[in-house]
Amino acid sequence: MTDRGQRVVSMQSSLFPLFLRLAGRRCLVVGAGAIAESKIESLLRAGARVKVVAPKAADKVRRWARAKQIVWRAREYRPADLAGAFLVIAATSSPALHRAIFREARRSGVLCNAVDDPPNCDFYYPAVVRRGSLQIAISTSGESPSLAARLRAELERQFGPEYGAWVKRLGRARAGILRRVLDPEKKRKMLHRQASAAGFRSFRRDKTQPIGLKRARRSIRSNQPNRSNRARKRLHAED
Repeated sequence: MTDRGQRVVSMQSSLFPLFLRLAGRRCLVVGAGAIAESKIESLLRAGARVKVVAPKAADKVRRWARAKQIVWRAREYRPADLAGAFLVIAATSSPALHRAIFREARRSGVLCNAVDDPPNCDFYYPAVVRRGSLQIAISTSGESPSLAARLRAELERQFGPEYGAWVKRLGRARAGILRRVLDPEKKRKMLHRQASAAGFRSFRRDKTQPIGLKRARRSIRSNQPNRSNRARKRLHAED
């Protein structure tokens, strides 16, 4: 194989990491058992319009259907179910059905994930650490989900729940900075300073202080004259 051929194979076998906006998009899930539940839930969290096809469904899936959060078709899968879908998740116990869904999805231009069946996947579910708007995704391209799970556990310890509140504060600070009329380079430096490790340490100190103490310190800062004011007062006193 030529060097060019090797590069093409390498490019074809690599994954492109991204975060998808699924709000309002039609997503199909084939299967409605315990395996499918978490997949359906993640799609609902993303705001997708979910259609489920399966002869039987777990209690949680039935509750979603009764609440009209999903559409459930209590029957076997048909190729026509793919019409209009952005992506399909095959979550059944049938490898043969997964292969068929993958082939039909490819023909229809629909992204497909067959649970625990890497050869029949266009994309994989990463192991995800969620802290509010912060999401850290880990993937081994289906090679070792166990390693991805271990790394997720380590990251969950490293990035605690407080990161959710911090990211929310960073978002508000960023909006305020971008509205100001400043030199672009100065804005960039301010944004980086806000998101620095020192910025996080300052946030944590602020969060751990008693509310009364924080209010007292703000009051002292707001009422304390600045150096220029104090200097002017001294000059007036000398006059």
